[in-house]
Amino acid sequence: MISRSLLFVPADSEKKLAKSKSSPTDALILDLEDSVAAENRPAARALLKEFLQDKHPQAIWVRINPLGSDDFIRDIEAVTASKPAGFVVPKPDGPQALNVIDAHIITRETLAGLPHGTIKLLPVATETPIAAMSLQDYRFPPARLAAMTWGAEDLSAALGAATNRDENGEFLLTYKIVRSLCLIAAKAADVPAIETLHADFRDANGLERAARAAQREGFAGMLAIHPDQVAIINDAFTPSTSDVEHARRVVAAFASGAGVASLDGKMLDQPHLKQAKNVLSLHEQIGNSSPK
Repeated sequence: MISRSLLFVPADSEKKLAKSKSSPTDALILDLEDSVAAENRPAARALLKEFLQDKHPQAIWVRINPLGSDDFIRDIEAVTASKPAGFVVPKPDGPQALNVIDAHIITRETLAGLPHGTIKLLPVATETPIAAMSLQDYRFPPARLAAMTWGAEDLSAALGAATNRDENGEFLLTYKIVRSLCLIAAKAADVPAIETLHADFRDANGLERAARAAQREGFAGMLAIHPDQVAIINDAFTPSTSDVEHARRVVAAFASGAGVASLDGKMLDQPHLKQAKNVLSLHEQIGNSSPK
């Protein structure tokens, strides 16, 4: 899946839902959890079901409430038959939680006449201390796992931290470690890693720095909490013209089938070829998904 940008939209806001239809984001995350007050969730589910009746250029994900809550059951009962791309899962303690969720979804898919596995899962995989300690377990990917992302706010609250950032606005060491482990866990599970959100939506420069740093490190995309963040994120995770041209030259350098090659006086080996092919694959996917 193309997952450069994933924009959160409160599911109880008709205005924001309507506006999101024209967003250039790759995916919408319609939120039934933190951005929706408990008393508004029944109405939000109704709006969400109506929204899903239409076709959309973006992949549509739904952030459900945590496993074990009453709202979790109500969310999947209300939404599964509408066939969103998947559920964003908050606060799982590890991949075993996704296996439990899988069993619940199978029941709902069966009742809706959907093939099992239609609904995918994207966990926010670091929001509890147990979750952070369980990241290595994703090397045995649970059913439906489509990607992984991480978050620092709930984790810092669980740790009793006064803040998760330093005086320069950078994540403190604990959260940098968790972020790196989430990236590695996603790669071990062979799914994309999605960078967490940049909370200050007015800070365009900081967002661009964060997005480009994440892209360099191997993240496939980034969460967004405001429509104005989407274009900056998309640009950071889209191969530039020079990136694509260089990738083509790298692939051409290996055309003879040799295990190593030379380009512009530098030696290239198989990791360089693999990365070049990744760039060209993403470039092609983005081109194929663009409006004609």
